[in-house]
Amino acid sequence: MRNTFVSLLAVLSLSAACAQAVPEPAASAAVQSAAPTGFVAPALPRPDESNAERAKSQPGNNAPFWRGVHGSGDKPGTSNLPGAEKGVLIQPMVQYPGSKLTTAGEAWRQVRNQWIIPYGGSLLLITLLALALFYFSKGTLGGHVPYTGRQIERFTYFERAAHWSNAAAFTVLAVSGVVMAFGKFFLLPVLGATLFGWLSYALKTAHNFTGPLFAVSLVVVFLTFVRDNLPTLDDLKWMVKGGGLFGEHEVPSARFNAGEKVVFWAGVFVLGFTVVASGLVLNQLIPNLAYLRGDMQIAHMVHAVASVLMLTLFLGHIYMGTIGMKDALSAMKTGMVDEGWAKEHHELWFDDIRAGKIPAQRTPDKTSSAPLAQH
Repeated sequence: MRNTFVSLLAVLSLSAACAQAVPEPAASAAVQSAAPTGFVAPALPRPDESNAERAKSQPGNNAPFWRGVHGSGDKPGTSNLPGAEKGVLIQPMVQYPGSKLTTAGEAWRQVRNQWIIPYGGSLLLITLLALALFYFSKGTLGGHVPYTGRQIERFTYFERAAHWSNAAAFTVLAVSGVVMAFGKFFLLPVLGATLFGWLSYALKTAHNFTGPLFAVSLVVVFLTFVRDNLPTLDDLKWMVKGGGLFGEHEVPSARFNAGEKVVFWAGVFVLGFTVVASGLVLNQLIPNLAYLRGDMQIAHMVHAVASVLMLTLFLGHIYMGTIGMKDALSAMKTGMVDEGWAKEHHELWFDDIRAGKIPAQRTPDKTSSAPLAQH
């Protein structure tokens, strides 16, 4: 027992000696962190420091730079690059129709992806479905009045050239526009990223170069057909009865019925020239414009909405001009229609021809040496 007690005292004495020999952690840390003689700690960074000043006061912290980037839309930064908005990296806060209050670039993205693309694509699909249902329920219109074999000139060479030039340009723009806007949903999974990328690039180039041709041909079409598309009281009767499309007989109309006049004024004049004007801005072809990012975003949204609405109207026009009405396509190809066709679809126009108010053939007959006026 005595030996055990002596051993325990020895162990306790040794532990106490070791504790005195080892410095306390706090004291050791204080010694290690003690600043060298003459050292002066730098001042804390100020919130209004420039990025160069911050690099000295707190190296590695470039918060002033990113604050300048974020606020460059309200207070442009300094840049050596020439041109407008070169010192603006993030646009100011805006709220476009259909977007939240956010930066202009994000607001444009929200309008495009949440409104124009889904609702525009749905409108086009609904229009195609409606035309298909109408075709399978009504079939091709016409053929109820017997043909006489006597021909009437409906379109001259110049009118057909103007129409087909505009139609060809419109087709290129419509196909390329649909692929650029909606192609990733129905073509990208089929073609793959590489081929779809090349196709999109090619169509975008074709779109940009065809736009000015469409603009010029649209003006020619408008000036060529505006006279016969002026509204009359007979158009109101046609509209009230729906043109007779859902009945057995068509409502009498002049050279162009009210439906065609709606396509002309709403599709060609209003939407057509809106698409042309916004497209020229996007192509940067209008002189003396600054072409700021905000202006281009607005032009794109206007261009996209007007294009979808115009394409919707023109789908109906294309339908009626091809499979929707018998011999309508032939009339635009050859310029001639039978008297029976004219009486069935445009009776008032046919009556004016029979009364001599409108010549049955406006283009001189090249097979005859005498002018048309002497026939």
